[in-house]
Amino acid sequence: MSAEETQIEEVSPGYLVGVGELDVPPGYKRTEVGVIPEDWDYCSLGQALTLQRGYDLPHRMRKEGLVPILSSSGVTGTHIKAKVLGPGIVTGRYGTIGDVFYVEDDFWPLNTTLYVSDFKANDPAYLSYLLRTVDFASHSGKSGVPGVNRNDIHKLSILLPPLAEQRAIAEALSDVDGLVESLDTLIAKKRAIKQAAMQQLLTGKTRLPGFSGEWEVLTLGNHVKFLKTGTNSRSELTNDGPVKYLHYGDIHTSMSAYLNALASQMPRISKEKSSDLPFLKKGDLIFVDASEDIKGVGKSVEITEVPEGGVVAGLHTIAARFDKAILADRFKAYLQFCPEFYGKLKQLAAGTKVLATNRSHIAEVEIQLPDIEEQTAIATVLSDMDAEITALEQRCNKARELKQGMMQQLLTGRVRLVESNNLTKP
Repeated sequence: MSAEETQIEEVSPGYLVGVGELDVPPGYKRTEVGVIPEDWDYCSLGQALTLQRGYDLPHRMRKEGLVPILSSSGVTGTHIKAKVLGPGIVTGRYGTIGDVFYVEDDFWPLNTTLYVSDFKANDPAYLSYLLRTVDFASHSGKSGVPGVNRNDIHKLSILLPPLAEQRAIAEALSDVDGLVESLDTLIAKKRAIKQAAMQQLLTGKTRLPGFSGEWEVLTLGNHVKFLKTGTNSRSELTNDGPVKYLHYGDIHTSMSAYLNALASQMPRISKEKSSDLPFLKKGDLIFVDASEDIKGVGKSVEITEVPEGGVVAGLHTIAARFDKAILADRFKAYLQFCPEFYGKLKQLAAGTKVLATNRSHIAEVEIQLPDIEEQTAIATVLSDMDAEITALEQRCNKARELKQGMMQQLLTGRVRLVESNNLTKP
């Protein structure tokens, strides 16, 4: 057997495509769309389901009720009477194109959507997962407001397993969806608990065991040294320069109040362009000086580790080195959540389209602070909460990746959940 006869390759959307006649695995067959399970069919999407345009429902007719109203971006409200019998699948026709929503009970699809009006004896849950693999955006209009033409979507080729396997696939994917949903719920609960803890601990309303006494009122400007920051734009940065460069955009998008500059992937800059900038140290607090929305005012990260080649603060940042006898390492990261601090910065923020923060704003802040020992204890409690949330987020991301991998395997027949005659895995 030649190399050409034995070669099997994967091509989008993941069907097994052979070159010769002898490479079809047992239990599979060669078709126009590639090698697929012998008991599967391939057909147009329109032969498996019928997509229909949703219905208009003016706002004056919308009344609170039990029936969810679905738009191209999901549930937008409820209605007391208007309904289409579930189960159903809804996707965006205009607006948000490509999101697919599966509804088990009655619902009302707005006219910005397409919904499945006929499942043609196929499993609705399975078809909802199948539709999630369709690239709706590539079939949207080329001019004016992008929109999906259901006739074009109906012509797409799909693979269709027997009903029993459809149900098995849908059940397996639904189990992973349930895991993701439960983790999302738990993450939201943990975030709410942390938010409540910050409101209590950072204001002194609740004290940790072993701590008492009055907090001291301090003016931050008396206990800080501001460092020079860079003005280099993204276009001046590289991926392989010797010095890491902290851009304000990376602070805005950070999900953590801490930054391990040693381990984090960061843009870099040459020594020549950063020669007049001081290297950041552990405990330095770096703020953004501009935000497009009020939530971003005063956002910061505390440096926890620094690389051997150094790291500098860059464009639109404010680098602050506080007296460690006044502000404890790791507690500084939570300064942005102290009501006295962020309230003052938001009050002073200036600008129309962009809200600005500057060094004098930070220096003006008067804030009540506990002693260093209590600050350290508070930071430990909050950072432990952060670590727990991060671990849950990582689990959730892995579950999502698992589901994506399962969809690629199960919806193409490369992995089978239902045995068929003479079936072996490829």
